[in-house]
Amino acid sequence: LQDIVKQQEEKMLQLIDKSGEVTRLKEEVSQLKRSLQRAETEAKVLWEEMRGQEPKMNTVYVQERVLLQQEMDKLRLLLLEKEDENLLFSNKY
Repeated sequence: LQDIVKQQEEKMLQLIDKSGEVTRLKEEVSQLKRSLQRAETEAKVLWEEMRGQEPKMNTVYVQERVLLQQEMDKLRLLLLEKEDENLLFSNKY
């Protein structure tokens, strides 16, 4: 009986380790998604600016547009997360 209990404890510890690893991987994926979104935003703004600009471009203006677009994307993401959270809570109750 003690051997069985010890084996179960070892299995539980392995599962805990695996769940921690899954959590870390999910966080890493989330960070990578944010980085990708940031890069896509910058590319989108730069492309829009390059389409209608002369060769001499105002870099401060472009940087400001990139930052504003990033902020909009962050706010959209927060809104979606809150909507998902509210949906989970409403389903729970």
